[in-house]
Amino acid sequence: MPFLLPASVTQSNVLQLEKDGLLNLATLRNIDCINLKDFDSTVLTVLLAWQKKLQADGQQISVQNAPKKLIVLAGVYGVAELLGLS
Repeated sequence: MPFLLPASVTQSNVLQLEKDGLLNLATLRNIDCINLKDFDSTVLTVLLAWQKKLQADGQQISVQNAPKKLIVLAGVYGVAELLGLS
């Protein structure tokens, strides 16, 4: 079962989202962005934090249904490959 990102990921909810994800580490291996509509670069921060935590355990995240804007944003920040978005 994938971890579903909410429709909005911004500074106002990113810390709680990060905590929720860390409480559900097993689901973080598959992150589904199907609902993601309103976001800024803070979404990259949380994805990278989860990736770092999983890598420490020898695992990797997989981001599914990434919106085009997220792929472009990850490319601009130079983290697309780290997140499997390239």
